[in-house]
Amino acid sequence: MDKINDKGESFMGKIAFLFPGQGSQTVGMGQALAQSEQEVSETFTKADEVLGESLSHLIFEGPQEKLTLTTNAQPALLTTSIAILEYFSQFGIKPDFTAGHSLGEYSALVASGALSFEDAVHAVRKRGEFMEEAVPNGEGTMAAVLGMDRDKLMDVTETVSAGGNPVQLANLNCPGQIVISGSKAGVEEAAVKAKEAGAKRVIPLDVSGPFHSSLMKPAAERFEAVLDSISLKDASIPVIGNVTAEPMTEAAEIKKRLVEQLYSPVLWEDSVSKMLELGVDTFIEIGPGKVLSGLVKKVNRSARTFAIYDAETCGAAVTALKEEKE
Repeated sequence: MDKINDKGESFMGKIAFLFPGQGSQTVGMGQALAQSEQEVSETFTKADEVLGESLSHLIFEGPQEKLTLTTNAQPALLTTSIAILEYFSQFGIKPDFTAGHSLGEYSALVASGALSFEDAVHAVRKRGEFMEEAVPNGEGTMAAVLGMDRDKLMDVTETVSAGGNPVQLANLNCPGQIVISGSKAGVEEAAVKAKEAGAKRVIPLDVSGPFHSSLMKPAAERFEAVLDSISLKDASIPVIGNVTAEPMTEAAEIKKRLVEQLYSPVLWEDSVSKMLELGVDTFIEIGPGKVLSGLVKKVNRSARTFAIYDAETCGAAVTALKEEKE
């Protein structure tokens, strides 16, 4: 397949690379590319070396239950996303911005040159461990609230939290889809009040903890020391951060926001809107699945999206972009 060019200068609009977060993991992700492409295989091998275990075997062979554990899912998704990025990079398409959903922000930072892959694998393994350990199993949870305005839902969570059961907005994914997180009692009470206030549905999520809630602050304090031990650089490509939905390039801000991200809402809808405002018209999701591509479409139907997770989807995207160039 012909390459486009080394700088991606042929496109009229701007391009953003998007990287998925926890929940997109599936057994066998990236395996076909690893079997056929040396640079992809080497990425999985590097992850095994950093962790001192065969993460690649778990990714390729499962079982799914073990892969889904937070401590495994986070480095597994990062590794697979960067492995696919290594393959896609040979075609010369360069992003103007990167962004990732929660865990995916670490893949975005690697793609933007702020973080080495090896440091990122080490960091997200620790991140997963600390998140698992922050709240005793069964005491925290999350739920997706559908069909409710964010301000109204925030009123609900603030009322419940004021009563002693902490709960807050965790993932603002797209219009009408918001995840709440907190204590089990808080989420359950907020779910009832949200439905009374007009939410169409509330769906409990099968998660191991109350991620992106104030209950994660102990994990954030521990994680800050991990970030102190690795090398964070200024990003060569702006990263749209989860916490602020604004571009980040400076290493000091990136570190600050990665700590805050553990207990702050993921402003994904706002991040997509910001990229559109900055001139992005093509969103390329790199990693297993196409969840983020779907969320982008719910924010703006006219946005062009590609989900790249194997050679076939990569080829289709490159062909489409090349035809536009010509």
